[in-house]
Amino acid sequence: MSLDAVVEDLRISALPLAETAILICQNAGSAAAQNVFTLNLDHVVKMRKDAMFRGAYRRAGLITADGFPIVLACSLQGKRVSRVAGSDLIAPIIAEAARSGKSIYLFGSSSQVLTKTSRLLNERNSGLTIAGVFAPPHGFDPSSEEARRCIETIGDSGADLCFVALGAPKQELFADRGKRLLPNVSFVCIGAGLDFIAGTQVRAPHWMQRWNLEWLWRAASDPRRLLYRYLLCMAALPGILARAALVPRRR
Repeated sequence: MSLDAVVEDLRISALPLAETAILICQNAGSAAAQNVFTLNLDHVVKMRKDAMFRGAYRRAGLITADGFPIVLACSLQGKRVSRVAGSDLIAPIIAEAARSGKSIYLFGSSSQVLTKTSRLLNERNSGLTIAGVFAPPHGFDPSSEEARRCIETIGDSGADLCFVALGAPKQELFADRGKRLLPNVSFVCIGAGLDFIAGTQVRAPHWMQRWNLEWLWRAASDPRRLLYRYLLCMAALPGILARAALVPRRR
């Protein structure tokens, strides 16, 4: 039986962070390249209303558990799954890319963030190759002709792996389209990960991350935008856990 868990009919990887990063780097730039998405409750709620978003998730090569509720849903199936958030993946992937000679592309956020992040990543990782960076304009549409040209630019850069920092569902939709046009490039969705590195956004303290309270930090930092979103997530949680608990019986 697979070591992976199943949440909302999506296979969740049971690999820990370090092994996940190594696997992603090994596959990048080859026929085994894969899109990497990090599932959380907000994504589940959005997928129920967005068929394209759900389709992108179904085609993803690797899905990790981003957030304690997803980890809990996996545990109800007897699966030991670690939390692997997109922002946590950046450092180990970058380190492995520098060691193995894989080149990366940074896409999303802002020009200011990309400039500072590129400098910091190069300072911290000797031998790292950043093939290119691009910050799309406000209102960027991942299904547009502009997005297709961006994907062509990523391909022309020779990058093996592209970090996508657009926020959900734009980043997943862009990655899904990118993977279809560039099958040997791995697209890794990382949310605000580049902003955390640049310091333009502040991540929750480590003790809050350790006690699975990062959502509370985010809600307090931007209540007008996030409070309603988290209420929807809390309302959806019991049903998600109930369906996850039934998966072993179905299988």
